[in-house]
Formats: sequence, structure tokens, C-alpha cells
Amino acid sequence: MAFSKIGKFFGVSDDEMINDEDYLEDRSVDEENTAITNGVDHDKVVSIKSGISSTKSKIVLYEPRVYSDAKDVAQNLLNNRAVIINFSRMEDASARRIVDFITGTVYALSGEIQRIGDKIFLATPPKFVTNGKISDLVDKKDNLS
Repeated sequence: MAFSKIGKFFGVSDDEMINDEDYLEDRSVDEENTAITNGVDHDKVVSIKSGISSTKSKIVLYEPRVYSDAKDVAQNLLNNRAVIINFSRMEDASARRIVDFITGTVYALSGEIQRIGDKIFLATPPKFVTNGKISDLVDKKDNLS
């Protein structure tokens, strides 16, 4: 209807006129095709971050030999990497100092530190989750014998 008035104004004949209904149908089909060709269905949009992240989580293994190695362990925790620290090649006094330093770092990050062996510790940043404890499994094994 509105197009017929515009057509008359511009001098377009009735044969060349497009019905309003045909125009609206063609337009809705074009919009659906555009949505399909763009590959975006707005009802099913999911954030990329909610899926599997492209970067893999890492666990770093350390066998410190001197106290200054504690800075490397702390830096890995700050970079959101879990760290397993084996103190079997250190004196007990130096190992305690490093454990104290790492415990402070873990506390500041709201992470966790656990003893998982005789001289082995696991330090994790806040988003890592650990289930169970090694000492619980060892105690159960001792009770079964």
C-alpha cells in the first residue's frame, strides 16, 4: 500500500510494484538466511571461557637445593601453576624455611599446601582442587596389614 503511493510518485508502473506482504516475507527469509550463514544462533550462544580453555593447566616439579629456589616456586604459584616440591636433597632446616616461605605465598593467594610424602609437598593456587589425602591412604593400608 505504502509502496504503491511511492511507486506512483516515482512513476513506477503497477507491473513493477512489489506487494508489501511479498516484501516482508522476502525480508524475513533473508534475515533467517543471514543468521544461518553467519553461523550465529543467538539462542545457543555460549561463552568461550565456559568451555575448555585453550591453555592447559600445568604442574611444576621442583627439587630445591638452596633457599633462593623458593622464589621460583612462588613465581609459579603466582602464574597459577601447581607445584610439587621434593625436599629429599635438602637439609631439614633449609627445607623448613622454604616451606614457611611457600606457605606465606599460598596464604596470600588463598591457595593450599599439603604434605603428600615424607619430604614432598603440593602447593596449589586458588582454582585448583585436590581430593583426598595421601596420609589417609597410607593409614588405611597399614590397618589392612
